[in-house]
Amino acid sequence: MRDPARPVPRVDAADKVTGRTRYSADHRPPGTLHAMLVPASIGRGRVVRLETEAARAVPGVRLVLTRLDAEQVRSPGFPQSGYGYGFQSLQPLLDDRVAYRGQPIALVVADTLVAAVEAAGLVDARYEAEPVAVTLDAEGAETVVQAEEFPGIRRFADIEVGDADTAFASSPVQVDMTFDFGPQHHAPMELLATVVEWHGERLVVHESTQNTGAVKHGLAKVLGIDPARIEVICPQAGGSFGQKTWLQPHVALLAVAAARLGRPVKFVMPRKQTFLATSFRPASRHRLRLGADSSGRLLAAIHETRSQTSRHDLFASDYPSITARLYGIGDFRGTQHLTRTDVPTPGFMRAPFEHVSAFALESAVDEIAYATGRDPVALRLDNDTATDPVTGNPFSSRHLAECLRRGSAMFGWAARTAEPGSMRDEDGALVGWGVAAGAYRASAAPGVARLRADAEGRIAVDVTGHEMGQGLYTAVARTVALDLGVPADGIRVGLGDTRSAPQHLTAGSWGTATALAAVHAALRELRTRLGVPDDGPVDVAAAVAATGRPEVAVEAVTRAPGQSVQAVDRLNAGLSAPAGPEYRGFSAFSFVAHFAEVRVVVETGRVRVSRVVSVVDCGRVASPVTALSQIRGGVVWGIGATLREGSEPDARYGGFVNADLADYVVPVSSDIGRIEVAFIDEPDPLLNAPGVKGAGEIAFVGVAPAIANALHHATGRRHRRLPIRLEDIL
Repeated sequence: MRDPARPVPRVDAADKVTGRTRYSADHRPPGTLHAMLVPASIGRGRVVRLETEAARAVPGVRLVLTRLDAEQVRSPGFPQSGYGYGFQSLQPLLDDRVAYRGQPIALVVADTLVAAVEAAGLVDARYEAEPVAVTLDAEGAETVVQAEEFPGIRRFADIEVGDADTAFASSPVQVDMTFDFGPQHHAPMELLATVVEWHGERLVVHESTQNTGAVKHGLAKVLGIDPARIEVICPQAGGSFGQKTWLQPHVALLAVAAARLGRPVKFVMPRKQTFLATSFRPASRHRLRLGADSSGRLLAAIHETRSQTSRHDLFASDYPSITARLYGIGDFRGTQHLTRTDVPTPGFMRAPFEHVSAFALESAVDEIAYATGRDPVALRLDNDTATDPVTGNPFSSRHLAECLRRGSAMFGWAARTAEPGSMRDEDGALVGWGVAAGAYRASAAPGVARLRADAEGRIAVDVTGHEMGQGLYTAVARTVALDLGVPADGIRVGLGDTRSAPQHLTAGSWGTATALAAVHAALRELRTRLGVPDDGPVDVAAAVAATGRPEVAVEAVTRAPGQSVQAVDRLNAGLSAPAGPEYRGFSAFSFVAHFAEVRVVVETGRVRVSRVVSVVDCGRVASPVTALSQIRGGVVWGIGATLREGSEPDARYGGFVNADLADYVVPVSSDIGRIEVAFIDEPDPLLNAPGVKGAGEIAFVGVAPAIANALHHATGRRHRRLPIRLEDIL
């Protein structure tokens, strides 16, 4: 049997570095045509005339699609309404309304991409423009109370424990702060890409997505056809981070075009359009009041938020969830408001609510530490809790204290001097050290694993889950290899393919927990069918041959703890069905502690994050090689989100001004210093049999406040918005 202590290399590494990995846009069936969208150039109003003659005259143009009336196309529905598949409910080309700048108003299909792009640029639109509101404070933006808009839905409700207002008012130490967070956009390396082709009545879609199930069933709803006629395939996505969570509006347009033309159609969304026509992290404003006694014991917290949404959908938020649970605060109140603006519906972007909530809370905790003269690490340790303050239930596992202690030792925190501006480098730069904790819900979803072993010893497993670069192929292969004592590189793993297994959204750090629970159950069933012991290495070829059959196939269906069979029904219908963080009898979260070192050049205000130490409690580490990469990647993004990344709304015309990677600045290698990562690696058996919790989201939570707290230590200045820009430092 393979030594469990020996890391399994990334099983798809060789294919990736040699170029053998194929992504959606690499699929090119014979006769493929190319499509390009025509985006609206106003922020709100209606199209009164579309002139397409010049576009149709471009050599090679096959179709200019402007309306979908004849096809009886309908809205995909919005998932947060309970039953929907689209990142927004708005399906373009159904009427003349323009809801946001960048909304598709036509689709051009041509023999070549060059012709499609040229023709799209020649479509001339005339509009009746209306006043546009794209920011929280814009005239015409409408604010509503979230709990009133989603009555009876617990996850969207206010959180209230005890009497936070009274407890805060009587707290000896108080901080009262308002934070502003601008919008941010996903920028995965792989652009949104789709290839659609009809084989008679069967529709085959190669789509860059983290939710082939929603694409399959969403397309069926939009087009009014049987889902059994649709196959959606995505064995690899080149990054997503939430951008590819749901059905994109253009996919139905491509299916209609391909049906009309009788040819496959390919579309790769240009980078600029991904900033204008897809989901994004919404702008939000947070008022946080935190009360403590003179020793730094946290007594009360009040977290009030306002978050951006679209006119046509309410993208509900969940900001107070970790604010209420990161520490043992007995009196807490969290309320949330939504502001309707003229934008595409915002969506999930890595640690969608936790990233900014942690920034607000951990900035306030650091301020409490200074106000009470306490060491920031010691204060956090004193406020640790084994019980979820919201539910009163114990945490399934919580090793935050160990994360803080181990990170402190690795970082050398004991050498820190507390006074801001008291530490300098040899070249005169100000040196700052900061710490922050983070939490992210440990969720799980229903999953299916289908495992086959043959008489030649070959093993194949098809499972609910998508590979987006996070290493799920490796985690699945390693799980099977360690269980059966076989080489990981000889196991065929199938992901993201609706032909092989029902596919649930892979997001929210539940992908690995969901997939491995199903794989673990399938392995138990395989051992039973083969008549071999419950553990230990297996001679697969001999065991299969002994059954007298050429192949043994098993299937396992698993659910999160306490989930009903209706969750599996939702999985089979392509709907979202995750559970957590609240389960029957316990709550489940992943935890992290980040320690950051910054260097600030006094003369220019230039900031460099020279060192980060991150210690993570994510249950059992299913794949050490890829988990390490996940955490480092999350820290890199955290540095970018803190000091670089910000989308600039265009208050005049709608949309965003910096809609490209020249002006939307992401970190590069020269921005990154040393990143050290450690794992607690303690299984969480209450959540699932393998004992795994999520790692992808938690890596990002808390990086920003650790850097901001380090900047305060270096300069004495607090920061109340992200990203922190040069003028904020100076």
